[in-house]
Amino acid sequence: MSKLKLGPLEDDLPVKITVDLPAAVHRDLADYAKALAAETGGKVAEPVKLIAPMLARFMATDRGFARGRKRND
Repeated sequence: MSKLKLGPLEDDLPVKITVDLPAAVHRDLADYAKALAAETGGKVAEPVKLIAPMLARFMATDRGFARGRKRND
């Protein structure tokens, strides 16, 4: 398997939100959690723990978002 985009998950103070996901996305998150655990040597995280780091990574690498953010500063 190729290198995953996420690294080890950090503990951080959470902000609670509720999100409805399609079942297929939840299954993919569970599979991703297993792959991440295998790659990092950690334990398998709950799929919900992947959502925040995935969103953060997505926003950090979205050039259009970064350009828009710079214009608003």
